[in-house]
Amino acid sequence: MNQDLRYKTYGVHNFRQIPQMEGLSEDQKFAIEVVGKVLPFKVNNYVIDELIDWSKVPSDPIYILTFPQKDMLKEADFNRMADALRGNADRKEIKKIANEIRMSLNPHPAGQLELNVPQIDGIKLTGIQHKYRETMLFFPQQGQTCHAYCTFCFRWPQFVGINELKFAMKETELMVKYLKAHPEVTDVLFTGGDPMIMTNARLENYILPLLEIPTVRTIRIGTKALGYWPYRFLTDKDADETLRLFEKVQKAGKHLSFMGHFNHLSEMLTPGVKEATQRILATGARIRTQSPVMRNINDSSEVWRDMWKEQVKQGMIPYYFFVARDTGAQDYFAVPLMRAYGIFNEAYKQVSGIARTVRGPSMSAGPGKVQVLGTAEIHGEKVMALRFIQARNPDWVHQPFFAQHDENAIWLDDLKPAFGEKEFFYEAEYKAMGQSKVQEPELEVAAL
Repeated sequence: MNQDLRYKTYGVHNFRQIPQMEGLSEDQKFAIEVVGKVLPFKVNNYVIDELIDWSKVPSDPIYILTFPQKDMLKEADFNRMADALRGNADRKEIKKIANEIRMSLNPHPAGQLELNVPQIDGIKLTGIQHKYRETMLFFPQQGQTCHAYCTFCFRWPQFVGINELKFAMKETELMVKYLKAHPEVTDVLFTGGDPMIMTNARLENYILPLLEIPTVRTIRIGTKALGYWPYRFLTDKDADETLRLFEKVQKAGKHLSFMGHFNHLSEMLTPGVKEATQRILATGARIRTQSPVMRNINDSSEVWRDMWKEQVKQGMIPYYFFVARDTGAQDYFAVPLMRAYGIFNEAYKQVSGIARTVRGPSMSAGPGKVQVLGTAEIHGEKVMALRFIQARNPDWVHQPFFAQHDENAIWLDDLKPAFGEKEFFYEAEYKAMGQSKVQEPELEVAAL
């Protein structure tokens, strides 16, 4: 491990300075520039030097995970931006084109803006999402970037400079006030962006107040730092202080769950990630892992089998196998639901029981997290069996329901109810939730 590694990032403005770029054609570089003007692009030297196998580029999975690819945009959108760049359009025109394309990419799926953002005292809390009864998401203002950006990221609107699309809040007092008013919330999930981009001093400002709230039992940190910058826990100047903060959480009687995002086995094999993992686990925290299944990156049962085995070997807990969200470059990454189920099931059969803590395939859709359970034939009709793992109404959880079998469906919205039903059992109530939200008066608390 390189103990003297200095953190350096590249994006659309300077990626051509990366030495390994010399092996790419001019057309490939131009495609990166075109797509990078629309979708967020940021990569660091750890990913470049230790994770990407440049002998396999452009098919290397970590390269695809971090470098924009031409087919991530529709052909017409790609050509529109390409023509603007070739024609030396000014920055204002390029931004206008980029934003128009972005708004067509479903920037806030699953009712995130309409249904998830709560209020207190008539104030809309733009840095909080409260979708499920027991769990509240908090978006700290200083954590709204990442060590590197995933090209599939469903939170890409956080990074593209359109303030009205961002979730963020710096008001710790409002977060605490909301939690005290909602004792049903037992879990607080810090997310972003990536909370671990923050210094420890800033992280403490958000976490320490939670240790005094008895109804908060679990603190979760959703982060890609282990995969993209393990030195955050090894050699960064406040690495030791951060680990001591984790210990404080545990000593206060709270459970600290470190939600690690690993999309491919390659991210788990460097000396840095292995050492950082052990340092985190030594604090008493638990590491749970999750990722979507994505075409061109990890759409094989072998990749998932090997990931889960390696995670267990290092002391992590396999947690979620997601379906890529219906936003951004979904067309590029989408895996049909039945194929995703086949990948999950085949991998699941090849690991021991200790790795079978993982749940999936799961869609984080508007009404909740919907799991594909497989297929069945009922009264002569071939159907897909589904259930909620989490739901806006807790009474929906674990109720089985059935959709017409569809080999091409990639999201919940593509499915139709089985047995001639007009709608799924939850739909009327879910629609009513949306209507009631629209009618609520609100004030906005300042975001970024």
